[in-house]
Amino acid sequence: MLKGFKDFIMKGNVVDLAVAVVIGGAFSLVIKALVENVLMPLISALVGSPNFDDFAKVTINGNDILFGILLTQIVNFLLVAAAIYFCVVLPMNKMIERRNARLGITEEDEADQQIALLTEIRDALKTRN
Repeated sequence: MLKGFKDFIMKGNVVDLAVAVVIGGAFSLVIKALVENVLMPLISALVGSPNFDDFAKVTINGNDILFGILLTQIVNFLLVAAAIYFCVVLPMNKMIERRNARLGITEEDEADQQIALLTEIRDALKTRN
């Protein structure tokens, strides 16, 4: 029973997933700090308020409908998405492009390699049956 558990834990995908969760948690703190301490204060300086919570507040029969809180969360989401795109995705894509240019790999080559690999897998499966 313990051997099976050890085999399960030591599988590559379980360890990779655990590392990804830990790195993701740490990275989310960096993005949160960027949004809360850099981007939102910039918006606050432009708009005059650190959030939009009191914007479009409607009271009906004594019940507050707070559209501003929704707007604040939408802006926060867009800021987080922009921070991830401009700080992670875009630089990573540029690094991959530079690496591929240095190695002489074109997008067609990458696609051809994937097609060739899939063709080999298909052929291997045909011969097994």
